[in-house]
Amino acid sequence: MSAGVVIVGGGQAGLSAAAELRKRGHEGPITMVCDEPAPPYQRPPLSKAYLSGELPADRLWLKPEAFYETARIDLKLATRAQAIDRSGRSLILSNGERLAYDHLILAPGGQAKRPPLPGVNLKGVHVLRTLAQADALSDALKGAKKIAILGAGYIGLEVAASARKRGLEVTVVEAADRPMARTASPLLGGFFGSVHRGYGVELMVSTPCLGVVPDTTGSRAAGLELPEGERIEADLVLLATGLTPDIALAEAAGLACEDGILVDHQARTEDEAIYAIGDVARFHSPRYGRSIRLESVQNAIEQGKAAAQAIMGMDVSYDPVPWFWSDQYALKLQIAGLVDGADQLVRRGDPEEGRFAIFHLKEGRVVACEAVDSGPEYMAAQRMIERGVTPDPERLRSLDVAMREFLA
Repeated sequence: MSAGVVIVGGGQAGLSAAAELRKRGHEGPITMVCDEPAPPYQRPPLSKAYLSGELPADRLWLKPEAFYETARIDLKLATRAQAIDRSGRSLILSNGERLAYDHLILAPGGQAKRPPLPGVNLKGVHVLRTLAQADALSDALKGAKKIAILGAGYIGLEVAASARKRGLEVTVVEAADRPMARTASPLLGGFFGSVHRGYGVELMVSTPCLGVVPDTTGSRAAGLELPEGERIEADLVLLATGLTPDIALAEAAGLACEDGILVDHQARTEDEAIYAIGDVARFHSPRYGRSIRLESVQNAIEQGKAAAQAIMGMDVSYDPVPWFWSDQYALKLQIAGLVDGADQLVRRGDPEEGRFAIFHLKEGRVVACEAVDSGPEYMAAQRMIERGVTPDPERLRSLDVAMREFLA
């Protein structure tokens, strides 16, 4: 009897792979090893609608309970994968159980970073990656008046918006010179900085943090310490400083890793029986001419499908047009492509009106687009990037020229 497919990770990537395997006719066993007690759920709402109380927990689940029984997917919840026996093709669980596999898919995601600063392990210091962490943060917000957030990336700003909706005072501290500096253009970062300040957020950029300040008992967080003796007082602290890919299992098994698990165009590691997908996988993109690791729902879904298709013997060459989104207050930000490496910027629309798009070109070709409440520009940009369209910048800038004309 076939040993089937074993999937490490209970997130969007792992579930996408499992569902695709069944869709493509895989008849063998499929087992998902999930270290969390909850079945696969959506992560993006945790910092947005779920945290602000607008989305109930039962709407987080990616599939109803009956799906797993019907699809014959064995969910092992609250179960941790401890080691990979590559020679014996088996996964060893923390309880000592061994799961034999024909193919192993690694989709463990990552952990929220805790920067090496004094006080980050005090009570009242939160990170946000899992449902349990979101629940803990939500409970803490109920009795709080002020929150200090370290990091002005997507998570930090989304939590800032959610906390303002709940009536808290919010201070965001960012070491870079603008919000979203790692993933967004200066124009976009500056725009969202102005938006948050307009909603009453105290946003401090170019401001390093020296540590978390303890209260008089020395056991609980009371704010953040900044240079020159300045302190930000707060009832709780959120560390929103990024994600560390969970590569420990792969590294211990001798698989090649470099800020992620290295995979090829089929999402396969150097071991032909082992694949890696989602936030943890690093692959070469011919489209962008470099190695990339993507932290997005789109990548989790599509790379999960790619791995499943490769296992089923299909011809796969994974090189997606990445896309991301963020909801902050009433604004929807949608990004297609990767903004770094562009040599020309074309703005379409006016930030003062709250609806605009920023197109990023490299050697005349569209490589990325940042769209704020501009769905047509975002949708067209995805196809422009995919096709390698080289638009006339002046026509692209003009709102009198419909986006569909660039796809003719």
